[in-house]
Amino acid sequence: MAFEDIDNAFVSTERDRPQMKKESFAVSNTLAIYLKKYGRSIHLPILYKDLLRYRYSKALRDVNGKLTHWETAIYDLKEMEFLQDGLLKTYAILKYDGDTAFVKNWVIERIDFCEFGNSVPFRIRVYNKLSNISDYYYIKATDASRIYGLELEHLLSPNRMMFLYYEQTLIEAHIPGLPGDVFIKDYLQQTTINKTRLAIAFVQFNERCFVRLLGDMRSYNFVIDITPDVDDTQYNLKAIDFDQQSYEPRKNFYLPQFFKENYPLVQLVLQTLSKELIAQYQIEEQTAIAFRVIATRHRLFELINIMKNDELSENYKVPILKNELNGYHQTKVFDKCKTMGDIVSVQIKTMLKTAILNINKEQGNFID
Repeated sequence: MAFEDIDNAFVSTERDRPQMKKESFAVSNTLAIYLKKYGRSIHLPILYKDLLRYRYSKALRDVNGKLTHWETAIYDLKEMEFLQDGLLKTYAILKYDGDTAFVKNWVIERIDFCEFGNSVPFRIRVYNKLSNISDYYYIKATDASRIYGLELEHLLSPNRMMFLYYEQTLIEAHIPGLPGDVFIKDYLQQTTINKTRLAIAFVQFNERCFVRLLGDMRSYNFVIDITPDVDDTQYNLKAIDFDQQSYEPRKNFYLPQFFKENYPLVQLVLQTLSKELIAQYQIEEQTAIAFRVIATRHRLFELINIMKNDELSENYKVPILKNELNGYHQTKVFDKCKTMGDIVSVQIKTMLKTAILNINKEQGNFID
């Protein structure tokens, strides 16, 4: 996608906005079997519904005293004793393969929830008494869209995703990094920022989202991971919200460059990188994804075949999206698509066909 040819939503009259709340989709039997096979499904000592029994809540403010979207849940003492035990064991399963030897060093410091999110998530703050450090993990209502989004991120991005599924409960590890909106507001103009490397990272992130059709990547739905390197600082943009995996009907919804919240990063790209450099890093990212496709081909093939048969969006959205992608790619290959899973499969093949063939011609057509 050429940045210089397309307006960002900040300066465009086009409306590429998601619904405030999307429908949640149940996990199918075939997806549940897949999750069990690859160690994502395991019996958990705590369920999402257990956390709903809070007595009252209070607004949570940030370190500057500003109200956030989160509220802190307050439970009865006996209820909290039950939750402490279950939540600590769940954390041990997520982070320590179930080893509870260290549980005695931890305490559940706070339980927050956010009604703003589609999954109405609970955020669990775990305090380590020995290291004096806190960690977070999340408990959410199950949504098949989100699970597909997490698994595709794990297979196709440079980021490894830690999550577990059980019945109607989804457990996710915290994804470290500065929230994109906070970074844009407080850090983007700092002279220590390597603007060229940051611009490249945004181009790469934009490409990753479009290849696998991950939508709604506004600045507060991704984080920026900053890593000091030998020469300079490296930046990696990481999605943290996967509810909008191949759900909406508009092509632009899957390109982070179109959201007005990301406009400062789009400006940075246009001011910093030439058209030739943008194209170079788009191809570089496609090649990196193609290597991951080949490396995970059997698991990815299995996932996408299941995804093709699952309902992940309203039926009327499928023809809209496939027509828009046909127009963008100047092809008719999306005509045969009947589901969002079909569209994701064809999109990956179409975007990565050249890169995969260049890497390994014999494996160029494995996603059918």
